[in-house]
Amino acid sequence: MKLPICAALIGGLICSAALAETPAKRLFGAATAPSPGPARVFGTYARGCLQGAVKLPDTGPTWQAMRLGRNRHWGHPALIAFIGRLSMAARRAGWPGLYVGDMAQPRGGPMLSGHRSHQIGLDVDIWMLKPRSLKLSRARRESISSISVLRADRLGVNRNWTSIHHAVLRAAAKDPAVARIFVTAAVKKAMCEASPPGDRAWLRKIRPWWGHRTHFHVRLHCPKDSPDCREQKPPPPGDGCGKELAWWFSDEALHPKPPKEPPKPRPELTLADLPPACRGVLAAQ
Repeated sequence: MKLPICAALIGGLICSAALAETPAKRLFGAATAPSPGPARVFGTYARGCLQGAVKLPDTGPTWQAMRLGRNRHWGHPALIAFIGRLSMAARRAGWPGLYVGDMAQPRGGPMLSGHRSHQIGLDVDIWMLKPRSLKLSRARRESISSISVLRADRLGVNRNWTSIHHAVLRAAAKDPAVARIFVTAAVKKAMCEASPPGDRAWLRKIRPWWGHRTHFHVRLHCPKDSPDCREQKPPPPGDGCGKELAWWFSDEALHPKPPKEPPKPRPELTLADLPPACRGVLAAQ
């Protein structure tokens, strides 16, 4: 006899048919601790999960995790190690360290709010706000906000942008573990303009994307211990500072015409949309 497949959810277990219909974000959002076992990544950045996640300490020698109430400071060990390296680079550049935003949930998977990616413990948001203290209280970490580095006309960076931002992002892009970094287009433009000829290959990893005015989003390559992890296609060749960047400042990008018909809402991801291994990650005790 085939036993029903069940997963832990707030208030008890949910099984079989109900499990198939339940949005995966509810199931993974209810998990408060990681699954046992060695760290393994399953699936893609926007459709996957994470076994054996490690929690970033709330406070480290060169970082502080922000918005602790979200419980989203979990990741693959490679991500934890990267944050340590980058925060040290930030200190060498002139900051005390970094304020670290969302990473992943304890078992990865879709989130109840805020992100389509961040599902496999290889993504992290780093605040643009220069840390003035690495001794913030838990309450202060919930109330403080980052800063925008984007001008009101969206054509360039504002006075909040500094050479240290450039140095930190450059250090992140030159890290071999990093696949790409998402920034607002004005940041990409500023970095292209400030980078001298010669050593510009790292600029390829700096990718413009909507949002990202108050943080930059770092995405790591799939780790060697996770053969079931699926990477994005690599960025196009070149430094990305030519025609593809110019589009982001065109009228089409800055002032898009509204669609003739309202777009249909995206269907919610369920467990059936994720790799089969994610059922085990979710149900493991």
